[in-house]
Amino acid sequence: MATHKIQFRVYYEDTDAGGIVYHARYLAFAERARSEAMRSANAAVTDLLKSDGIGFVVRQVGVRYRTPLRLEDVMEVETALVALTPARLKLQQTIRNAERLEEQAVILDVELACIEMDTLKPARIPPHWCDAIRKLEAGEH
Repeated sequence: MATHKIQFRVYYEDTDAGGIVYHARYLAFAERARSEAMRSANAAVTDLLKSDGIGFVVRQVGVRYRTPLRLEDVMEVETALVALTPARLKLQQTIRNAERLEEQAVILDVELACIEMDTLKPARIPPHWCDAIRKLEAGEH
């Protein structure tokens, strides 16, 4: 399975009073990394909205916290496509401290559902977009 990797720095706004990343901020880091992963596969969600009037919403997310990140740490977020169905997309995202890549800080299992943005009803993912997003699985990015 191929993956997309991107790095971000932990800023003061991301931390609690003790300088440790606040638990909910990991969701924001994962969201940013998902957007960049899709963009790298030529499957930007903004393009999907413009061309087809559809988008993705988070259907469910599971988060496992392992090792905290701290103020000024540089993290690496790895995004991998796990499963693709006609209307859903499953990704696994692993966040690590860039200086200790062998340690997993947080693991997120994310399921996205495709919806028509006007009606908010489920929609099929267009074949051209499926082909593009499979690059995260097939190692073509």
